[in-house]
Amino acid sequence: MNLDQLNFHHLFYFWRVAKMGHLTRAAQALHVSQSALSAQIKQLEDRLGEPLFEREKRRLLLTETGQLVLSYAENIFGLGQEMLGRLQGSSEGLTRLRVGSVATLSRNYQENWIRPLLSDPSVTLTLESGLLHDLLDRLLQHQLDVVLANEPVPSDPQQPLHCRFLGSQTISLVGPASPWRGQTLAIPQGLHELELALPGPRNALRAQFDALCFSAGVKPRVRAEVDDMAMLRLIARDSGWLTVLPEVVVQDELRSGLLVKVGESSELKENFYAITTPHRYRIERLERLLAGVS
Repeated sequence: MNLDQLNFHHLFYFWRVAKMGHLTRAAQALHVSQSALSAQIKQLEDRLGEPLFEREKRRLLLTETGQLVLSYAENIFGLGQEMLGRLQGSSEGLTRLRVGSVATLSRNYQENWIRPLLSDPSVTLTLESGLLHDLLDRLLQHQLDVVLANEPVPSDPQQPLHCRFLGSQTISLVGPASPWRGQTLAIPQGLHELELALPGPRNALRAQFDALCFSAGVKPRVRAEVDDMAMLRLIARDSGWLTVLPEVVVQDELRSGLLVKVGESSELKENFYAITTPHRYRIERLERLLAGVS
């Protein structure tokens, strides 16, 4: 078969079904009937001369050929999405930068990271927040340019990702200025039976903190477990409890004196990473940001 005989419309339908793993849901997303979608994928299989899917009960599984075709389709349509993302705004002389960040990452940290862009009239920002898995899917589909995370991603030859370490910050114990101004507590030894607000169990910091407390035989009274750093900031500010979090989360409250730092631990750190994919088109403004050049 020659390239001009390959129906890219059928290949696109196959790609969407393979990504969703479900014919009915893919048909609904594509606004076509299930029978029409199935027929077009069958035409693609006939052209290629090999089946792309096999059924296991109600599930669609890729054959070995299907996995190979999917890897090429990912490149073809991923590059198409990357192209559209780059073209958006380019006619007006703008660079669109699409940034995703995990929901457990401090909004203050995100703002500090993108701050050099806020005064750049040539840049238009799109900011998204979500679960790391979902953000990486969008990154691999070239719907995002970079994902900010507080945990690294393992290398996977099937999903080429670049993970760049941006830095780290020690974790602080903060509390209301009254009654904690001028006082210091050791972490975790000084926290036994004290009321605390903590990052939620999905946060990488929480596992570190729990391990420290267990090793020291310390049992604080956990009053709140909060995944979202913006909400944890509000609780730190308004609850009256002590809170364990990255200092950047409450940087404004510490500057104003509303909150004070009661302690910190060099054994507790939050690491920050920027995750990208290899781009066919180099985004110069993003490269400068990753290199720490404003």
